[in-house]
Amino acid sequence: MLPDSQLELARSYFPHLKSSKMYFNHASTGPMSVKVKNALNSYIKMRSEGEIDNYKKLLKFAAESKEMIAGLINSTADRIAFTSNTSSGLNILAQGIRWKKDDRIILNDVEFPANVYPFLNLKELGVEVDFVKSENGIVTADALIDAITENTKLISVSYVQFLSGYRIDLEKLGKVCSEKNIILSVDAIQGLGALTIDVDKCHIDFLSCGTQKWLLGLQGMAFIYVSEELQNEMRTVPVGWLSVENAWDFLDYKLDLKKNANRYQIGTLNSAGVYALHSSLELFRGFGFINIEKTVLENTKYFISEIDKTGFNPLLTGLSNENLSGITSFKSDEADNIFKYLSERNIILAVREGIVRLSPHFYNTKEEIDKVVTELKNY
Repeated sequence: MLPDSQLELARSYFPHLKSSKMYFNHASTGPMSVKVKNALNSYIKMRSEGEIDNYKKLLKFAAESKEMIAGLINSTADRIAFTSNTSSGLNILAQGIRWKKDDRIILNDVEFPANVYPFLNLKELGVEVDFVKSENGIVTADALIDAITENTKLISVSYVQFLSGYRIDLEKLGKVCSEKNIILSVDAIQGLGALTIDVDKCHIDFLSCGTQKWLLGLQGMAFIYVSEELQNEMRTVPVGWLSVENAWDFLDYKLDLKKNANRYQIGTLNSAGVYALHSSLELFRGFGFINIEKTVLENTKYFISEIDKTGFNPLLTGLSNENLSGITSFKSDEADNIFKYLSERNIILAVREGIVRLSPHFYNTKEEIDKVVTELKNY
């Protein structure tokens, strides 16, 4: 947990806290911190009044951002590329794998669609998708492992399930995938920022993550991680002028692809998105990625235990830390009315598929959680 002085400092970076609203919706869209706001203002000033053609500075910020992402996922910066959103990243994988007829992919029935449609789109190539059925809104590593067949080529799964908040045991799943030569792909958008991940320890081959939720960055900005082994096996699609080694030798048309993940950055980057992400990651690094994770998990455990006393039943009651995330949710026939009731009391949350979803971040306090719980008791 962050000590009180650190928590107070963290809260000072978020202007929305000056209002009477309590923000519990990071699983949808994260707010901008003062650091991000200042970075964007500086970027706009530079582009409008100062060094307008600022490409070299952009490259510096992009490189530093990748180094910080590498620290968050235990990778190296050369294995990371920027893209526009999680779906775009997963399409790089889906379209890049050299599929054979009757190859099979394992998904599950509570995945966010971004991690489904890129793979369903492969049906015309003779690729089949097997959906593992969830139990009480949860899909475990064991359930996915049990679904493996001799034709399974890829398993794609969310690090954190967007409805329940269940965090899957990627280390267990990745070990089996590695042993069976199955590609493991992870949609990390509901985890990274609240949690860390170890792509090496978990044998993750590919990861895609937008920055607008728990990472508190901009919409339209994302990144992928791809292992060197998988990159060497994949087709590179799409390609663009920045995919090649000598990109600035404009008229020497050689399709000599870059050796690192930068080959997937096919053209102009989302410059504002890079500057915003850089500032947000600096904020996270200042407090410590692990300290943030511990604080988020402590808040979640407390939230679950307190909601459990209200008569509502949190979906992840009784689970260990390893399966928790920043999301606390419960199912109710009154979900829409509860959403309206809490919204009228300046508590910002979400309802998805009849599930009330509350997602505080590391700067939220137990006192704020207590206020939500009190309102649920009064509902």
